This record gives sequence, structure tokens and C-alpha cells, in this order.
Amino acid sequence: MEFTDADRRVRWLGRGLLFLGAAVVLVLLWPFYSVPTGSRGVVTQFGRIVGIEGEGLAVLPPWQKLHNFSIRAEKADIENAEGSTSDTQPVKVSMTVRYSIATDRVAEVFEKYSHDGDLSSYVQTATQEIFKAVTAKYTAPDLIAQRAKVSADINAALREKLSLYGAQVINIDMRNFAFSESYMHAINDKVTQEQLRLAAENKLRTVEAEQKQKVAVAEAEANARKAEADGEAYASLAIAKAQAEALRVQNAALAQNKDVLELRRIEVEKVKAEKWNGALPQAIYAGAPVPFLNVSK
Repeated sequence: MEFTDADRRVRWLGRGLLFLGAAVVLVLLWPFYSVPTGSRGVVTQFGRIVGIEGEGLAVLPPWQKLHNFSIRAEKADIENAEGSTSDTQPVKVSMTVRYSIATDRVAEVFEKYSHDGDLSSYVQTATQEIFKAVTAKYTAPDLIAQRAKVSADINAALREKLSLYGAQVINIDMRNFAFSESYMHAINDKVTQEQLRLAAENKLRTVEAEQKQKVAVAEAEANARKAEADGEAYASLAIAKAQAEALRVQNAALAQNKDVLELRRIEVEKVKAEKWNGALPQAIYAGAPVPFLNVSK
């Protein structure tokens, strides 16, 4: 049986329609899906969440739909967040908050807040509120002096606030506080005055230290002179006591033996006689001693 060209065209057309229909059915009924790294697959059925798929291959029936939901770290920039200190000084700050969605709350966040894991608008609003609440507890000077504590308070309050939205804070990058221009001038003037005061106190302490050093040196010299004088006086007293004691001992000896004095006189006369050369003095005055003559020799 031979086919005409018309028959062949009909057959090819039928085959084409068959392949096309199969392709359409395959596309409509394709059961294979993939969940990329750093995401979760939210499975919905007629708009209702029926499951969460992890990273990798997901096989779903055609009446279910897969939504890729990011759990990667995201960031929200808050520029010029405004607040007011307890002493009514306006203050601004810029911050960057990095956060991510808690993996066990993906379904809740998808249902209530975001279909893709982006909560930047919620984070910005919450950060503004927290900044106002925290800065209202501090005076302007304390806000500057206790920056680390202020940052910790904001961090703690923001963690608690964002947990309501199923988000967890990774870190907060907070830039410098900005006050009004007039207040910044006042702070600079105060800092300058404080520096001058500290310099004056340091100079005063230096002068006082120098004066104390001079007094200490003078006292040391006076004590040295006093010690030297005391030593000399003590030595003189000791010598005087020794001389007095010697005289006392000598007088006591003389009092006990009167012949000692006569013996000493004889010894003196003997020495004079031994030294006499036999010549008489040229002039003898009344009462003058006459040399002793030893006639026995």
C-alpha cells in the first residue's frame, strides 16, 4: 500500500502533535525540583504550607508547589536613626544590622512576613524603635562615655524584638553618634577645659614634688649637721669625763699616799742634778733655788 504525500504530511503532523502533547504533559507533571544551598524549600498545596524541603533534590506531585526561601545572612542598613537622650539632646546614628531567619521558623516567616526571607523593612523599623528607647535612658555625656554599654543594650533589645519575626541577629555595626553642632562645640570646649585643668594639676603636682624634695634634702642636711654636732659633743663629753676620772684617780692616789708627791719632787730634782754642768748661775736672786750638790761623790 502506497501513501501519498498528503498521507505522509498527516502522519508527520499527528506525530508532531503527539510529541507536543507529551512535552506539555511532561512539563505540567514534572516532579523534580532543586533547593539551592543556603535556602529551604517551602512546599504549598493550593496556597497552604504542607512541608519544608532541605537543600538538594525535591520530588513533588504536580498539585504541590515549591518556593525557595533564603536562610542566608542578610543585612539591613539604617541611616540616621534618630533618638533623644534623657537630657533632651537629639542624637543620630547609622547602623548596619546583619541577620538571618531561624531555620525552625521558616514556615512561620513565610506565612506571616516574607516569601523569600527578606525582612529588611521589619529590621529597619525595629532598629529605629530600639534606638529611641535605649538612648532615652542615657544622658548625652554618658552616651559618649559608655558607648560599649549602649551598643550592648541595643543589641540585646534588638535580638529580643527581631525574634518576634523569626529572625536572629548576627551582629550590629554602629557608627559614631552625631549630636547637634552646638552641642558638639560645647563638648569640644569642655574637653579643652578639662585638658587645661589636668595640665595645671600636673604642673602643681610637679611643683609640690620639687618643693617636697627640697624640704627633704634640707631636713637631711640639718639632721646630718645635728648628728655631727651631737657626735662632737659626745666625744668632748667623753674626753672630759675621762680626764675628770683620771684626775679623780690621781687625787685619790695622792690622798692615800702623801709620800708620792715628795717622791715625784725628788725625782725632778734628781733629773735636774744629773743635767747640771757644775756652773753656778751668774746672778742669784733672793729666793732663787740653789742647785743640789751631791757631796757623797
